[in-house]
Amino acid sequence: MQLLKLTRLRTQHLKPTIVALIIVASGLFGQSLVKRPTFDAFEVATIKPADPNSQGRYIRMQGVNRFQAKGFTLKALVAAAYSLTPRALSGGAAWTDSDPYDILASTPGDVQPSLDEQMSMLRKLLTDRFQLIFHREPRELPVFAITLAKGGPKLKQSAAPSGALPYLTNTIYPEEKGGVHVLLPARNANMTQFAAMMQRAVVDRAVVDQTGLPGTYDFDLEWTPDDGQFGGQLPRSVESTRPGLFTAMQEQLGLRMEATRGLVQALVIDRVERPSAN
Repeated sequence: MQLLKLTRLRTQHLKPTIVALIIVASGLFGQSLVKRPTFDAFEVATIKPADPNSQGRYIRMQGVNRFQAKGFTLKALVAAAYSLTPRALSGGAAWTDSDPYDILASTPGDVQPSLDEQMSMLRKLLTDRFQLIFHREPRELPVFAITLAKGGPKLKQSAAPSGALPYLTNTIYPEEKGGVHVLLPARNANMTQFAAMMQRAVVDRAVVDQTGLPGTYDFDLEWTPDDGQFGGQLPRSVESTRPGLFTAMQEQLGLRMEATRGLVQALVIDRVERPSAN
């Protein structure tokens, strides 16, 4: 969604491999189809203030049943949990948008939860530990609409078996002459899930799917981010050979992302408390 205010990366520390997983969505492609537990809540979870000197920010599964969120403010956690852009969040004390937290939790069973299941457990955790109470109200806000580009989509239909989990992730790579570029591989993902990933982790407004495309797809999207993406916290590229996001979507996916306005179900925080020590 990101959406997300990322800790500024220092290019001199970047390695010539994968640098940071911004959001790891949904689980492993092709995961064995076994009986799934009910993911009502995390089995055990700790929440503590993040180290202000630590680098990086992410939400991801580490293995089958270890969930971790690092360096997120409460509002950023709420935005991720409810798949919202920060523009659709309001209310709450000032600390909800300034104080970062780390979460470490274990999930039930021996099957990795999907992204939706992870976020469902995260929503319950935030409600319980932060005594979070909110209400929803419709607001007209700036949005991005994903539509078909001229010539139609350039997407490969996924051949994943029935019941396989979708996989989407944003990975940051360093540029040789400074800055970074982003690779978003998607496997067994539909357009609604792709739009949710973009608004949760990449752009600063809600993203809606207006392609009308059914089914799930396998694709890779690679681009050079600008100041309007990832909270403007990624280093600027000096001489990138990769296109910007909007051009990349058209050239690589046959899709367009158009700025417009639309009704969004905004979330207004009515009550919140700092979590007690774990």
